[in-house]
Amino acid sequence: MRFLITFSYDGTNFNGFESQIGYRTFEDEINKVLKYINNDSSTHIVASGRTDKGVHANNQVGHVDINVNITEYKLKSAMNSLLPNDIHVKKVKLVDNDFHARYMVKEKVYIYKLNMGEYNPCERNYVYQFNKKLDIDSMNYAIKDFIGVHNFKSFTPNKDKKNNYEREIKDAYIEVNNDIVIFTFIGKGFIKYQVRNMVGLLIQIGLHKKDKTVVAEILNNQDRSQGFRTAHPEGLYLESVKY
Repeated sequence: MRFLITFSYDGTNFNGFESQIGYRTFEDEINKVLKYINNDSSTHIVASGRTDKGVHANNQVGHVDINVNITEYKLKSAMNSLLPNDIHVKKVKLVDNDFHARYMVKEKVYIYKLNMGEYNPCERNYVYQFNKKLDIDSMNYAIKDFIGVHNFKSFTPNKDKKNNYEREIKDAYIEVNNDIVIFTFIGKGFIKYQVRNMVGLLIQIGLHKKDKTVVAEILNNQDRSQGFRTAHPEGLYLESVKY
């Protein structure tokens, strides 16, 4: 039986999602639990995508094949009783055997949280403590230039060579709640560090270190060496995945 699992996690104490020898990862923690539930027969979670070290998820999803006879409710309960307390299964749904959690994604939403106000030690792992004022109007102007189909080579590491850097941003916008800035990006898929690099550039624009019209130029240059830093990981969340 194939199940679609929706789960959340705190990325603070993980070295990202993908399994890595010698490091704590979400994939390893979840697969260990699934093997136990599956009568000690190996099976593995196939996630909608990978998140990096320190990045969180409110609604990550993945599919898994289970050979034992188990209900949705019991699978959810069993996983939550065995998983560490920084991972939580929110929903389990039986799906067709040809369903694929990665290849069938229609839309992903990422949000990024930044604090412009006083440093908050209680939120240091969950909101980027930038603690400086930003020009929100300039950033809101600039973020619209990310919308559409573009080559995002300028927004991914040079060492990550890909055949295709083209991605579509369906919508992108910024909201402010008191001193917390929330960047939202909606698209079908994203390249490694893409969201954090887009936020990094927007921060430079918000500080008036780069002009609000520079996004289109940097996209067209297709060169990562553009003088802006990758935003810190702790502010980034995979908010939702739609099929």
